[in-house]
Order: sequence, then structure tokens, then C-alpha cells
Amino acid sequence: MLSTGMWVEKYRPQKLSEIVNQTEIIGSLEELIKNPADMPHLLFSGSAGVGKTTAALCLARQVLGENVKDYTLELNASDERGIGMVREKVKKFTRFAGMADAPFKLIILDEADEMTNDAQTALRRIIEDTAKFCRFILIANNISKIIDPIQSRCATFKFTSVPEEDVIARLAEITKKEKVKADKKGLKEIYDYSEGDLRHAINLLQATASLGEVSQENVKASAGLAKTSDVDLVLKMALDGKITDAREKMIELIKVYGMSESDFLKYLNSSVFKSKHEHLSKILEVIAKYDYRILVGANPEIQLSALLAELGNIE
Repeated sequence: MLSTGMWVEKYRPQKLSEIVNQTEIIGSLEELIKNPADMPHLLFSGSAGVGKTTAALCLARQVLGENVKDYTLELNASDERGIGMVREKVKKFTRFAGMADAPFKLIILDEADEMTNDAQTALRRIIEDTAKFCRFILIANNISKIIDPIQSRCATFKFTSVPEEDVIARLAEITKKEKVKADKKGLKEIYDYSEGDLRHAINLLQATASLGEVSQENVKASAGLAKTSDVDLVLKMALDGKITDAREKMIELIKVYGMSESDFLKYLNSSVFKSKHEHLSKILEVIAKYDYRILVGANPEIQLSALLAELGNIE
């Protein structure tokens, strides 16, 4: 599915004031950007799907205006975790000193808690050296994985899970705009699955809408489809050696349907027992190995891709 067709992008807020919940944080940020030159580096923490990245992008648009594209560098630190990313991409961007009518250049580092300690140490020095003409917004699910010297140089904002009434109100607004029939029980069921993750909720809403009415039964069918039969399919494709297809389906489950990496492994484990594969013990050992790697902090997408590749080699 193209990103332009995803409701989570179509209905992403464009201004800080449009962000659901997080009232105190949004109020503080709006005060900060009244005088952008005095804005400190920022650190946004909190669970997935609560508005951290959206807030950073809204802030960039409001502060930089028409210069936002030229003066904003957005990186996903979990994809490029090492010191090379910091030295090459960030340092190169900050080195370019030409400024138009903009108070500073802005570097947004999403999933910064996935950066190695060496990369964070290098980043700390760059933050210090470029403070006159650059601002950083670091985004992290787990703030404890950000080294103290970086935390001390940032104003920290802790985003909270979005309350049930706010999630349901946002979903109802989207269904009205998309002219999709939805009942209260269906929207409540989506909230129960998403547990305050608004991004997950919107993705599940879109998946359910493809079945027709957003009812409690259709929500269960949509979520259940993603949690069972699709994981079964990923396992089958991997064991058949179709690694690319298996990886694409796995990423769809995680990115579009909002399935967590730990849930994916849990359902994969169940799928193995259902499959009654002749190499059951080997497959379970592989799953356990990658479950541990993710638990201790290795990059989830890289590890799950490697897991699928190793399953494809089992004979």
C-alpha cells in the first residue's frame, strides 16, 4: 500500500494545535516557538503512536515555514544506528551554514534510543558545536537508553497514551470524512486493541473499513486476520525460501496493522506448532534466539529479517 493511501498519513495533523490529547505539551511547545531563537534542543519520549514524530514535524513547519524542506533533516536512527550516520549525514547537514529567513536548521532523529552509545557520544559533540545555528529534536520510546549528557542538553517532554474518548472521537471524525459506517462498539473494540496507540488505531480502522462496516465483529475479524492467518503465511513463505515476500508481509503487519515485534514472534511461535513441521525444534530455537536479541536491544526489523532468512535455510 502506498503511503499516500494510508489514512494515518492522510489525517496526520499539520499544526501543533491539531494534535490529539497532549494538551500541556502542545501548550509548552507553542510558547517555545513564539521566540524560536531561544528554543532549546528537544527530547520527546513516550510509547508508540502518541504523537511524538507528528509534533516534531508540526513544529518544523510552524518555525521554518516555506524553508522547512531545505532546513530540516529527518532521520530514523533505528535504521542508521551507528557512528557513521552521525558523522556523515548529520555533520554534513550541519556544516552547510547558508541560512535564509530561518532561525536555525532542524535535525529530527526518530527512534534515537536505538542509536549506539558511540553514536550518541558523537552526536553530543555535534550538538555542542552547532548550537548557534542548529536545533535537534530527538524522539525515543525508551528515554533510559539516551545517554545522560544528551538528556541534560535537551528540554524533555513525556508524551502519554491517548485516552479512550480522544481515540474514539478521532476515529469517528475519520469515518465521517471517509463516509464509512461505524458503530460505537466497533470503535471501542479498535481502542481496546490499540491501547492508546492512535497510529495503530487508525491503521486498524482502515483495515476494518475495507471489510465494510466498522462493527465489533469486523474489527475482530480484521485484527484476528492480521494476528493469525497472515503470520501463518509469513512462516510458510519463509520456510519455502520466499524471503523477500515473507519480509514484505511481516513489515506490513508491523507498520500497517501495528503489530508489535514481540507479538509477531509470539504468533509465529504458535504458527510453528500448528504447522507440525518436521524440523519443529530447529525452528523454535531460531525464534527463541531472535526473541532474545530483540529483548537486549538489537534492531527489531533487521533481526526479524535475519530470522526469516535463517528459517529459509532450514532443510
